[in-house]
Amino acid sequence: TVCGTGSGLGTRVLSLLEEEFPDVCRIVTAVYPSAEDDVITSPYNTVLAMQELTEHADCVLPVENQSLLDILNKIDAMSYGTKLGPGVKRNNCVTSGGSRLSGAQKPFDAMNNIVANLLLNITSSTRFEGSLNMDLNEIAMNLVPFPRLHYLVPSLTPLYSLADVSIPTKRLDQMFSDAFSKDHQLIRANLKHSLFLASALMVRGDVHMSDLRRNIERLRSSLPFVSWNQEGWKTGLCSVPPVGHSHSMLALSNNTCVKATFMELRDSFTKLYKKKAHLHHYLHVDGMEQSIFSEALSSLTGLIEDYHHLDVSKSRLQRDTPRLRIATGSSS
Repeated sequence: TVCGTGSGLGTRVLSLLEEEFPDVCRIVTAVYPSAEDDVITSPYNTVLAMQELTEHADCVLPVENQSLLDILNKIDAMSYGTKLGPGVKRNNCVTSGGSRLSGAQKPFDAMNNIVANLLLNITSSTRFEGSLNMDLNEIAMNLVPFPRLHYLVPSLTPLYSLADVSIPTKRLDQMFSDAFSKDHQLIRANLKHSLFLASALMVRGDVHMSDLRRNIERLRSSLPFVSWNQEGWKTGLCSVPPVGHSHSMLALSNNTCVKATFMELRDSFTKLYKKKAHLHHYLHVDGMEQSIFSEALSSLTGLIEDYHHLDVSKSRLQRDTPRLRIATGSSS
């Protein structure tokens, strides 16, 4: 779904899915507008959509347009740099027209390819064999300790589009480090400066359980987890890597860093709403009342407060060093 144009249809479909298939896990990829979005009413659309996402989705994977553009610029820079081998093709949807991305260009196909790559990785265990496959239902079961706090920050490594750009795979340990780097996140936030409720590592390729254990132990001290879930790791191993790569990883983190994005969204919404600007475009539609806007704002504020209460506990977090235990999925 899109938290903007089309969000009404997307969230309506979501609520219908809940009615018709209540026992099926509903994982939503929600595209959030950038701060420079040219649709003046996007704060209204996004806040209205978020109320539905909070109430009817099991997991939401927020993706920001600006983060997608930033990733494409990184891919573009690597394509024109000296790090790539002769297998890289310059003329592709990322560098269409033979020129590098500029601020004015909006390569929607390439942006969509990044999101498609996210979906391919999250469903890889249902399509390919692996020594530790992860069922989609296990994502919500292991990463969502509270029903409303189901917004999971996605990170991809290595960075590439589904076009014919072939970015060399980094060494394995570096891939784990990159998964928690701002440069690899699909939403602009700082995971390491906020609090983890849980995290999932969905790895593809020739990677062993010992590699997972070693890297989780290595990264543990730099990733602050809530005191009551210090072992909140969920892992999956799929033996088939993406085409052109020896291994890859999708990280999904339930982290309080999303609070900053939601606060910016609330501020943008409030600037319009306190002046009742552009409300008439919505209120002339049958069934649309001003109270719906107030309820959506209240829902978002409540969500922010829930994350804030967890964030406060970070200052009191006393890290211990328990024996490493990694949640496992079913073997295929």
